[in-house]
Amino acid sequence: MTASPEIPWPDKRAAAALCVLLGSPRDLRQPAVREAAEAVRALLASDASTAELAAAYLALDTALRRTTDARGLVNGARGVTAPGVSPHLKVAVCPGPSGCTRVERARDLLPAPPCALHGTRMRKGRLGSAG
Repeated sequence: MTASPEIPWPDKRAAAALCVLLGSPRDLRQPAVREAAEAVRALLASDASTAELAAAYLALDTALRRTTDARGLVNGARGVTAPGVSPHLKVAVCPGPSGCTRVERARDLLPAPPCALHGTRMRKGRLGSAG
């Protein structure tokens, strides 16, 4: 098993990674991962304390690493950012108050992808220079 990195839990990157994870049935095949992800989602919905969220995120990260996903929860390989995109690109961003860092390409004629954390569609916008 790979040791969990020292990550400042919880943060917006973790919420974005959770959103991507919840939207991927392939990554949720393992019962331990699915249960840990659902526990974090429930805590986010209930406005849990930072300590509770940190413990839940750490449990999810550990579950992912134990199921041979050495990436863990938070890293660039899970697809929570869009590197190398131009500033005029239309993107879908988090619709919730947390404003996680998940960014998806938004096509003009297609609806924005769903947000697994908030249960609604992501909101469309333009990727800014700070994006």
